[in-house]
Amino acid sequence: MKNWMVVLFALILLMLGTSETFAHKPSDSYLRLHFEDHTIRGQWDIALRDLDHAMGLDGNDDGKITWGEVQSQHEAITSYALSRLKLNAANSPCSNHIERHLVDHHSDGAYAVLQFSIHCSTISTLINLHYGLFFDVDPLHRGLLQVTHPSSTQTAIFSPEQPTIQLDLTAKTTWREFFEFGREGVWHIWIGYDHILFLISLLLPAVLWWRSGQWQAVESFKDVVKEVISIVTAFTLAHSITLSVAALELVTLPSRWVESVIAGSVVLAALHNLFPIIQVRRWIVGLVFGLVHGFGFALVLSDLALPTSSMFVALAGFNLGVEVGQLVIVAAFLPLAYAARHSWTYRHFAVQFGSVCIASLAFIWFMERSLNLQLTNWLW
Repeated sequence: MKNWMVVLFALILLMLGTSETFAHKPSDSYLRLHFEDHTIRGQWDIALRDLDHAMGLDGNDDGKITWGEVQSQHEAITSYALSRLKLNAANSPCSNHIERHLVDHHSDGAYAVLQFSIHCSTISTLINLHYGLFFDVDPLHRGLLQVTHPSSTQTAIFSPEQPTIQLDLTAKTTWREFFEFGREGVWHIWIGYDHILFLISLLLPAVLWWRSGQWQAVESFKDVVKEVISIVTAFTLAHSITLSVAALELVTLPSRWVESVIAGSVVLAALHNLFPIIQVRRWIVGLVFGLVHGFGFALVLSDLALPTSSMFVALAGFNLGVEVGQLVIVAAFLPLAYAARHSWTYRHFAVQFGSVCIASLAFIWFMERSLNLQLTNWLW
């Protein structure tokens, strides 16, 4: 039974390793609507890589999207995007009119920027928005919405499960926004394979201790729980600090540097299971590298450019969601690891071979992110 649990764990690792999702930051677009007297001004930032995947912007297939290629596709981009955004105010349909095409850079690359206006026969404070961008080609895509009205600023998140949102622009929405960003935090860590593998690398030896040059099983479940609590608390504290300072733009770091160091941290954490230098107080590893992972978590919120009041709500909800998602992973992993800790298969196959697999995959991520390569196109 124990060996079957270890095999199941190994299969999960292999599934993560062969997934098509290799980038840390998932696909997002940023939609901002500003209500004026009888017109709604809009700006929609859409990643060029996502448009290329859906429409094929790279005309000469050289792996680079130039301004000329984007410019030649302005009409097609407009038609593709605006056909997937519907707004109704007071049950009255509205029409979209494109005004300008721009290109801007976010933390994860270049974005097409559509500036447009929405004209409705009747402007109401009660609006319905339907969003359908990329959901048919990427179920992980999210649309991050910010609506500004003279009386309030509201945020929401579109997903395949929630493509339509109704907003009352005069209502208080603090709790709704808190829970929406909380849910997004849970989802973000569950699809953040680099964070998951880093956490698993820290937890793999939590049911073992290093003695006479090899891993041996810890006998007391109480000692295991103490070890796990110390590791998870250190990681949580560290990434919560940097998530906050980065989302509030108190400290900003280049996205490529952050993503590369996150991949490097996974490599080092996995290799540490093979050559353990820190044999006690392993929470130090979680604390040090957790600081970098927090900057990765912050990329979603910082690109949304929320006002301070809304940012605090989004930050609190998102951070809590990350912690909940993390605890679910720990709760699922710990009983499995503890039950199998005495077996040769766990100590040698799961810990050693599993750590080699994690380190190898993370090294590929590190090379891709630091050198801007696409190794996985031919490796998988």
